[in-house]
Amino acid sequence: MKYIKFLTIILALGVAYSCTKLDEELRDSVSNESSTVTAAGLLQSAYESMNTPLQDQSRVWAGMEHTSDEALGPTRGPDWDDNGVWRVLHAHTWNADHSFLRDTYRELLATQFAASTVLTKNPTPVQAAEAKFIRALSTFYVLDMWDQVPYRTDLVDLTKLPITIKGTEAADTIIRELNEALPNLTEGTAIRANKDAARALLMKVYLNRGVYADRANPTFAAADMDQVIALADQIINNAKYALNANFYNNFSANNLTVSREMIYALENTVGVRGGNNRFFWFCTLHYNQRPSGWNGFATLADFYDKFEAADTRRGAAFTGVTNVTGLRVGLLEGQQYDQTGAELNDRKGNKLAFTRKVALQETGNDLEITGIRVVKYPPDFAQGIDGNAENEVVIFRLADVMLMKAEALLRKGAANEPAARAIVNQIRATRGASDLATLDLTSLLQERGREMYWEGWRRNDLIRFGKFLDPLPAAPGTTSTRTTKSGNERLLFAIPNQQLAVNPNLTQNPGYN
Repeated sequence: MKYIKFLTIILALGVAYSCTKLDEELRDSVSNESSTVTAAGLLQSAYESMNTPLQDQSRVWAGMEHTSDEALGPTRGPDWDDNGVWRVLHAHTWNADHSFLRDTYRELLATQFAASTVLTKNPTPVQAAEAKFIRALSTFYVLDMWDQVPYRTDLVDLTKLPITIKGTEAADTIIRELNEALPNLTEGTAIRANKDAARALLMKVYLNRGVYADRANPTFAAADMDQVIALADQIINNAKYALNANFYNNFSANNLTVSREMIYALENTVGVRGGNNRFFWFCTLHYNQRPSGWNGFATLADFYDKFEAADTRRGAAFTGVTNVTGLRVGLLEGQQYDQTGAELNDRKGNKLAFTRKVALQETGNDLEITGIRVVKYPPDFAQGIDGNAENEVVIFRLADVMLMKAEALLRKGAANEPAARAIVNQIRATRGASDLATLDLTSLLQERGREMYWEGWRRNDLIRFGKFLDPLPAAPGTTSTRTTKSGNERLLFAIPNQQLAVNPNLTQNPGYN
C-alpha cells in the first residue's frame, strides 16, 4: 500500500504547484513517505505510472492516432460525443483546454518525476539505468508532442520549479540519459527497460533530431542517420529477434512469449500489473459482436486501400478468436459474422456490414455501421472478455527498427535505395505482400502506415515526412473530415492552460494565444 500511496503523491506532482501551503504539505508528505520506501518500490511505481498515459485510448495514443489519417472517433447519434474531444483531434481544432491532452501532459510529467525519485534512494546500477530509461521515454513523448519539457533536476526542494528544455536541447538530454543508462541495462525481458529498448528509443530521437529543431522544415544530418543505422544493426544482428510469420502474434495475449519482434512493451499480467489494453478492441467493435465493444473508433477508406488484398496486415483469421467468435483481426470492412458463419446485425436491424463511408458526426439509420474498424490486438478470451487482458502493449519492435534503418538509408542518398528497399521487401514478404520495385520516401511512409498502424506512431511519422498538415481525402459518399491545411501551429499541441497557470517557466506554443 505504501507504494500506491507514494504513486498517488507522484501523480499529484505532475502539476507544478505554486501555492506555498500546498507545497509545504506535499513536501512533508513525500518526506514522511520516502522514509519507508526503497529504490525497488519507487522503480515499480515508475513503471506503473506509465499505465495510463501510454495505455489508454484517450492519452498519447489519441494524440498520435486521432490526429492522423489512421483513426477517427465519430459521434454516432448520442454516443461518443464527449463534448467533441474526439472530433477536434481529427479535425485539428483542439485548444489549450483539451481535457485529454491536458491529462496526458500531466501524467507524462508524473512519470518523469516518478523515475527521478528512484535516483534519490541509492539504487543499484541496474535500477538507476531502468529509471533513466523510463525518464527518457516520458521526456521523449513530451518533447514530441509539446516541445516544452519541464525537467526536474532538483528533487530535494520540491517548491523549486523544474527547468524547461525544448527542441534539440531536449533531444540531446534524452540522448545523454540513454547513453548513461545503456552500460548498466540488461539484455533481459521486453517488459523491463533493456539495452535494445534504449537503442530503439535512441533511434527515434536521432531520426527526429532535425525535426525537433524545426518541425516545419526538418533536416536530417548524415551523422544522425549514421547513428540510426548503427543502432539498428546492433538490434537486427541479435539472433533472438526475427520477423513473426504470423503478424498478429506480436499483439496476442501471449505475445511476450510468441513474438520474436518484441523489444519493449508495457506489462499486462493479471494480479501484477495492467492498464486499459482492452481498448484496442473495445473502442472499435460493435455492441453485437463478440466481444461486445463500444462501437466507436474507425479508420478511413483511403488508408484501407493502401493494403494489397493478400497482405495479412489488412486482415486475417486468428486461432483462438475467429474459430471461437467469428471475429477476424486487422481491418474489418463489410459484413461481419459469428463463429457459425451466420450474418450479424446491428441494433437497428441492419446487416452488420461496416461501410467505407464515415463522417465525424454520424446521423441516420446506418450510424452504427459506418467506418472500417480495426482490431490489431486479438482479444484475450482466457481472462474473460470484459475483464483484464494479458496482451502486452508494444512500444518498440523489430519491424519498426528495420523501417527506421531503411528510412535513414534513404535520407542519406539515392545510392542507398537498393539496400533500403531490400529491408522493406523482407518485411512485405513476411506479411504476404508483393515486392516493391522501387522505394522512395512516399512509399516508405505508406509502408510504415501498413506495418505500424494503431501502434501510436502515426503523427510522429507524418510530421517527419512533412505530411501531417495535408488534407485528408474523402472516399465516395464520405464527408471529408479535414479538407484544408491547418496552420503550422498544429505541428505542436498547445501547452495546457492548467500548466501555464502554475509554471511561469512555460510559455504558450505559437498560434494558441
